[in-house]
Amino acid sequence: MYTLINILGAVSLLLFGMEMVKQGIIGAFNNDLKRIISRFTRNKSSAFGVGLGITSVLQSSTATALLISSFASRSLIAGAPALAVMLGADIGTTLVAQVLSFDLSWLSPALIVTGLVTHRRATKDTFKHMGMALIGLGLMLLSLKLIGSSTGPLREAAVLQELFHALEDERLLAMLFIILLTWVSHSSIAMILLIMSLAASQIISPQLSLILVLGANIGGTVPAVIATLGKGAQALRITVSNSCFKIISCLAVLPFIDLISALLSEHVTTDVARHVVDFHTIFNIAVAAIFLPLTGKAYEIIKRYIPDPVKKVNANESRYLNVKLINTPSMAIDCVMRETMHMADVVYTMIGNCLPALTSESSAPSRELMKMESSVDRLHSEISRYVTRLGRQDLKSEQLSQTNRILAFSLNLEHCADITENIAEMTHKKVQDKLELSDDGLADIVTIHETVLNNFHLAMRIFTTQDIDLVHKLLEGKRQVKKLTEIASQEHLTRLHEGSGDNNMLHLDIIRELNRINWHITGVAYPVLELERNKDLVTDKA
Repeated sequence: MYTLINILGAVSLLLFGMEMVKQGIIGAFNNDLKRIISRFTRNKSSAFGVGLGITSVLQSSTATALLISSFASRSLIAGAPALAVMLGADIGTTLVAQVLSFDLSWLSPALIVTGLVTHRRATKDTFKHMGMALIGLGLMLLSLKLIGSSTGPLREAAVLQELFHALEDERLLAMLFIILLTWVSHSSIAMILLIMSLAASQIISPQLSLILVLGANIGGTVPAVIATLGKGAQALRITVSNSCFKIISCLAVLPFIDLISALLSEHVTTDVARHVVDFHTIFNIAVAAIFLPLTGKAYEIIKRYIPDPVKKVNANESRYLNVKLINTPSMAIDCVMRETMHMADVVYTMIGNCLPALTSESSAPSRELMKMESSVDRLHSEISRYVTRLGRQDLKSEQLSQTNRILAFSLNLEHCADITENIAEMTHKKVQDKLELSDDGLADIVTIHETVLNNFHLAMRIFTTQDIDLVHKLLEGKRQVKKLTEIASQEHLTRLHEGSGDNNMLHLDIIRELNRINWHITGVAYPVLELERNKDLVTDKA
């Protein structure tokens, strides 16, 4: 029991270290990662390289899968390149396992100390996140040493020996066992390293270790599939396709495990621990070699089974404005708050759909955005009329202030919808005039659009909570969009001088409109700031 607790603790430390590395890298280079994905995933070859490189840094194919799926759900990456990214990501995880399979325990203390000093002393968030990543890497190396020292006593455990001996004859059951374990741990790398330690300690046979590697490969795809279940058909197709690649390949290889084990011993190395990690790498390279040329056909096949949902046009009429509650101001204000949030959801959807419309070769998405703008106008009119009737009641000063805040926010939402309609008209003109955006131009738009959506989400939370901490985050987001807009404009002019930029102003026009949307979004912050200042004045006088 003591040995088992040690192993579970060591594996938990490994998973925690991997999570720190992933969060540190994403925190430091989030926008850069998104820019790279957007810019270099136009064809299968470059997309494959992007998947391999990003996963080697993030140390998690699941993280890469979720990034790619989010791009796919917004139509920013086609199906075949997205699958190519995933095949590259699978090889990227094997490279991480290769590096971690060597004895680097001596490096662990140095990484932890360096990371801690960097995280505490750094003044920039980028370096703080990098310090976190270094700490995580050091903890991973430390955990591997603990796993190695803890598995030794298991050789003498009769129960465990009987369990693994039984699994030797039930290979499908062994695969199902490790699939479940990998899903629960959310890390195929951790499972590969654990299998390697068990094989090195001669707790499991070389043949069983390879079978467990196959199961870990399938289990590693499960978290991404589950995470994309509610993210739309386009996102789900990517993760399901990758999982199918693994299942087909594993079932094809399983009957030849004994032969493969013998070949590894004869022609590669007699070290059974190396068998595990080398087989893991060879297997994923073979999967990529077979399926990379077939990604286009594979995506079309999976599309038949996971089709796009039939979209019903939502008239977006008011849902919560109950006229019968006008004479009860507190309840009426709750109604209009909910209706304004409904209006915000519609506008958020409009802004989110700008990019799919921009990358579409059809004018249909642009026309749909224009229809949604009419719905927003109706909602704004109904909210204004309802609040006007509510204002005729005997309202307290706090209630009057709240209704004014609601009207101001709904007006800003209406302006955002108008600007989004302008973008829709631009995208319609792009299709009609067959205008083109360069990869760099589209990457600029993607980055700013993502930041604007994040700010919009903050604004919705501020509207309902009046959280002053969120206000400061939103104002920082406003400054970030302004800075990104200035950088994008300057880089666009530089590309024009070099003769490599867009030969039209569509890129700058869209960025300008996104910046205008962001300006209206942040209007929700200032009433909260004013309220906070008034509280401070009252406190000072007291």
